[in-house]
Amino acid sequence: MSTVDTAHQSGSSSTGNRWIILAGGVLVQLTIGAVYAWSTMGRALNAEESAFDLSTVQTAIPFEVAIGMLFLGTFLGGRIQDRKGPRVVALSGVVIYSIGIILAGFARETSDLWLLILGYGVLGGFGLGLAYIVPIAMLQKWFPDKRGLITGVAVGGFGFGAVITSPMMNRLISGMEGYQAEPTKAFLWLGGAYLVFGLIGASVFKNPPADYVPPGVAKAHEEHDAEKEERATQAARNFTQQEALSTPQWYLLTLILTVSVTAGISLISVAADAATDVAGFSVAAAATLVGVMGLFNGAGRILWAAVSDKIGRRSAFIGILGLQGLALLAIPHIGNAVIFYILAAIIYTCYGGAFGTLPATAGDFFGVKYSGGIYGLMLIGWSIGGIIGPLLISWLIGADGRYTLGFTVMGIIALVGVILPIIARPPKHA
Repeated sequence: MSTVDTAHQSGSSSTGNRWIILAGGVLVQLTIGAVYAWSTMGRALNAEESAFDLSTVQTAIPFEVAIGMLFLGTFLGGRIQDRKGPRVVALSGVVIYSIGIILAGFARETSDLWLLILGYGVLGGFGLGLAYIVPIAMLQKWFPDKRGLITGVAVGGFGFGAVITSPMMNRLISGMEGYQAEPTKAFLWLGGAYLVFGLIGASVFKNPPADYVPPGVAKAHEEHDAEKEERATQAARNFTQQEALSTPQWYLLTLILTVSVTAGISLISVAADAATDVAGFSVAAAATLVGVMGLFNGAGRILWAAVSDKIGRRSAFIGILGLQGLALLAIPHIGNAVIFYILAAIIYTCYGGAFGTLPATAGDFFGVKYSGGIYGLMLIGWSIGGIIGPLLISWLIGADGRYTLGFTVMGIIALVGVILPIIARPPKHA
């Protein structure tokens, strides 16, 4: 039997496993994706009934710290995963993340803001980063034939996390005695749920055999689409992390993510407030909006990843940044709830799309062998954008609600960023 036949047989015998591992990856991402429900908690912290007396800027700090800390988690998680395997990293990340959320649940008043920052921000963000990077790098190895789509599905789970968490959090806060005054108590229940489901998902993680070849991949390699041939050629060599960092392409891809996150997260961080102040939503309707938008965040990761397999990664990013920018320019001028929903859906879909498309783009540019470390470092763009976006939008909006100024600036940032994917090209292999 030939080497190729042996490899194919080995891959075929393991084919069933990859779908279980994909399901585990989605479950972990659903768990940690609950971070995007923060605006529902932020609104509860600022409500009249709340024992917390926080400014808009103070309310955003735990979320900003969490997004900032995740880079440290993805950086370390990617490096450890490349050496030790995915399971131990994911399990550690889920535990640290859940402990952080539970710790944040013990904050009771304004003076406990530090506890929210430490638990939700520092521990939660670090654990989130550890767990987030694992399925992305691992599943590209299990699904080399569907790299864009499958990584989109995996990170799509992250976007869907808020769909479950936001209405659940709102129900706990509004329905449990004493929770309106101390809404952070909801984190005690949610953190426990994250721990259970996250551990279940991470427990099935493993890398495929070195000779793994899934059914259909040979046929896919015979296709003669010009861009697929280019991607296959470019991925023939696996860059090490140091080699990738020595290329301008790594910095261009990281900057694309930074711009997309900065623009999109500006709405995500104030979604509940913007819905009530701009389009007249009730508090409950605004919480529902946040949850529904999680569907578009998740769907965008799958949709744009699949689209990028068809039209090319660069074309996909041009669409992601362009549509996001136009919608941000329009949203502060809309008082109609239906149109607000549509524009918000476009922004969330494009925001999620960047996360769904970039892992496969990095794989195309640098190969997948060291993708955990290479893509993990790229997520510094998520941290930078996650800090700049909420800070900038909250400062621009200010106490007097200058939404037009705030979203206009963010829309322009996204539109200017369109030039980045236009000039990005895969590195030449030695």
